[in-house]
Amino acid sequence: MKIPQDQLTQKAIELLKQLISIPSFSGEEDKTGDAIAAFLTGFGIDVHRQYNNIYAFNQHFDESKPTLLLNSHHDTVKPNNAYTKDPFHPHIEDGKLYGLGSNDAGGCLVSLLATFVHFYEIEGMSHNIIMAATAEEEDAGEKSIRSLLPILPKIDVAVVGEPTLMDLAIAEKGLVVFDAVVKGTPSHAAHPNDNNAIYNTIQVLEWFKNCTFDKVSEALGEVKLTVTQINAGKQHNVVPSQVDMVVDVRVNDCYSNQEIADILQKEAPCEMTPRSLRLNSSSIDPEHALVKSGLALGRGTYGSPTLSDQAALSCQSVKLGPGDSTRSHSADEFIYVNEIEEGIDLYIKILSGFLQKTKYN
Repeated sequence: MKIPQDQLTQKAIELLKQLISIPSFSGEEDKTGDAIAAFLTGFGIDVHRQYNNIYAFNQHFDESKPTLLLNSHHDTVKPNNAYTKDPFHPHIEDGKLYGLGSNDAGGCLVSLLATFVHFYEIEGMSHNIIMAATAEEEDAGEKSIRSLLPILPKIDVAVVGEPTLMDLAIAEKGLVVFDAVVKGTPSHAAHPNDNNAIYNTIQVLEWFKNCTFDKVSEALGEVKLTVTQINAGKQHNVVPSQVDMVVDVRVNDCYSNQEIADILQKEAPCEMTPRSLRLNSSSIDPEHALVKSGLALGRGTYGSPTLSDQAALSCQSVKLGPGDSTRSHSADEFIYVNEIEEGIDLYIKILSGFLQKTKYN
């Protein structure tokens, strides 16, 4: 039974309010998982669960067809100390729906769920659709989409729901976090020491500040290297043996994370150890039919500097969703109600254009 889009939209907004009211920090999403499963079963959809990852297949899933994945996450970060509103009390003021996770990525998630329900019963589509509401995105946990993908059928293309103002992020930077160590000679502060690790760090910081990489991406620009943490010493009268730093590197699609690690370990004037190389950049062909469908509706394209579950996918993918990424992780997080309404409408229109063989009754 086809559900009118306006009714589907209202049900999605009510679900978002429910999700906001349930704390769902990364690794603690069991109750929001229950709510999402109940939402889908309420439409007669068979629901599957792996840990706190909730997923479902369109009714007429055909193994001979390629598969489109719709994915967003239902975990949140913890609220920061600058909140002036109850982060778990969903309420609407001046058209804004306030609450933790409303923008990142609750609005995207419920919009994709509504879109999946819209297409669930339709026959003759060019692609199968899998809807996956996944956990542990914020900390790239072991029970996140990474654990789900191996048990799903082959994914050919994906839409990852993150706030993009409904423009299409056709590329996303990867991430490598390095632990950097600058060494020196420990000593008593009162004695001469021409190998002070802290002083040695000055030239290392200058090297990092001026560090550039040759290849510049058309979609993602330059690789961006940033020193984000620094720590040394425990006593006022002791020169420490080393300075520990954390270096955040956002990698464009011209390099693999391994290539970045090789370059920095060879050229940096200190020890560099990558924590993980798995969060590579991702992209989709600008000529892909999914991108063209969005462009035909007047949507823009861009390269995203921020990381999402796209990094876990090996297929082509686009990041797309209602809301604004600048609101993510901010105090008094919100999403405009009309962004959700427009988001659902645009998701449906973009996918309708992409699923060209869809038979509408």
